[in-house]
Formats: sequence, structure tokens, C-alpha cells
Amino acid sequence: MRWETDGRDWPHRAASRFVSSGGLTWHVQEMGEGPLTLLLHGTGAATHSWRGLMPLLARDNRVLAVDLPGHGFTRGRPAGGLTLPGMAQAVTALLARMDAVPAQIIGHSAGAAIALRMVVGGLAPERVIGLGPALMPFPGVFAPLFQTLARALVLNPLVPRIFAATARGAGDTERFLVKSTGSRIDAEGLACYAKLIGNSHHCRGVLEMMAGWDLPGLQRDLPRICVPVLLIHGTHDSAVPTSAVEQAHKLLPQSILTLLAGLGHLAHEERPDIVAGAIRDFTPVSAQEGDGHGTELRVD
Repeated sequence: MRWETDGRDWPHRAASRFVSSGGLTWHVQEMGEGPLTLLLHGTGAATHSWRGLMPLLARDNRVLAVDLPGHGFTRGRPAGGLTLPGMAQAVTALLARMDAVPAQIIGHSAGAAIALRMVVGGLAPERVIGLGPALMPFPGVFAPLFQTLARALVLNPLVPRIFAATARGAGDTERFLVKSTGSRIDAEGLACYAKLIGNSHHCRGVLEMMAGWDLPGLQRDLPRICVPVLLIHGTHDSAVPTSAVEQAHKLLPQSILTLLAGLGHLAHEERPDIVAGAIRDFTPVSAQEGDGHGTELRVD
């Protein structure tokens, strides 16, 4: 992705800058003042994913969003590759480079897995929020075949180009997102996703990230995570099953599960106001009441 061209109309462009850390040039966006909130997007997305939620959070927080390695406008490759530990280590190193200590980390989908892996690695935020959190191994007997296929595809340099060219030719980003996520988002978000999935370098990063993902390892570590965790999940999410989020909820010692009726995997893009309200209402003490495994359903 070229900032000079692809980034000309990028959401919150004025909040963007580039930071060198760990052999990468990171695209970061920052706004607001107060305790630091770190935003980590999911596989296939970028900082545009936070275009609606970020200003709402910035009313009371200093908010920092990053394009993950292999995604968006961030360039370079972390020493640990685009694996879950590699990504977590790279983001942690970036925070140290920026002298930034997050009070809370909000991760969407795979970003939630990165956030919790950072906690396992020693980072100690006051709380973690997972939106549509992809924390459990893919269900079904074909799950290992999926990762094997991703590994095979990423080894072929032509595959990302073919995928991107096909996506550009199809020209129906909205239909793809509705089918894969269960969410309907605004025109600005659709335009950003169209740029991303039509870019071969971004597609390669997505494939490499999927090929190196280790969710079974994270699953084993979830009971060790002692910071309060809020899991927010849309009931119409077609990317991450509700049952998988409920399973992760049971494994996390201090967690609250909030279900958002009628929203999909991109709930924070569909209704950032509702998601911001759920985050605002969550306090560490709420996750420690009773057995620490409360569940609520919001119909906002």
C-alpha cells in the first residue's frame, strides 16, 4: 500500500505518522489525551477499522492504533514472522520504542489473540477487550487442512497477485463482507477494504498470518491470564462462532461476555456507539464479581 496514493483519503489521515521499530516502518494513528488505549485490528483489516470507534474512545483516552505487520501501510517483517508470538513481540517492541504503556488493549478478531499473547508475554494492562475475538482453534476435523493450505499458498508468489486481481475484478466488496462477516458497513469502510483486498502485498500478509497462527497454544494459556477481560461478540457474526467465544470466556479466569444482538463480526464498524458504550460500562471490578464469568445481552 502506498501512502502517497492509497492513503490520500484514508480515515483520520491527519492522525497518522510512521514509526521505525524492530526493522519495520509502522503506520500508526494517535488521538486524544488520558490513559493509553491500544487498538489492534484483525486479519485482513487495518487502522481504517477504527474510524468510528477511535474518536469516541479519544474523548477520555489517548488512543493509539497501528497497522499490523503485513497489513495496510506498515512495511517490513518482524523477526518472529507473522506468527502469533512474532506479532505480539513486534507490537510490544513498538510500544517500548514509543515509550507507551497501555492501560487497556482493545483487539478485534485476531487482534484480540495478539493482545492476550502480549499479556502472557509479560505486558500488564489494566484490562483487555476482545471484539469478535478469534481465540479458539478453528472447529471441525478440517481445521488442520485449512492452515496447511494457507502455508502452501503463501509459498507461491503468484497466489497473492491472483487473489488481489480477482478481488479487484469482482468489484463487490460489500457482498463479500456481508457473507464472510455478517456485517453491513458504510461506504467509507467498503472503499478501504476494497483497496486492501485488491493489493497483493496485503493479501500475502493475510495468507502468511493465517499460515503461522497458533491458537491451540493460546488456548492452553488462557487460564493463566489474570487481567480482567471483556469479550464483545455480535450474535450475527458469521466469522467466529458464538460457541467458540463462550468457550474462551469459560477458560479466562476474569472475564465478562457481552453479546450484541443483530450485529456481525464487524460490530465496531456497524455500531461504534454501542461498542463504545459496552467498553465504557466495563470496569475491572465487574469481571471479579461472583465467579468472574458474567454474561449479558445488549439489544441497543
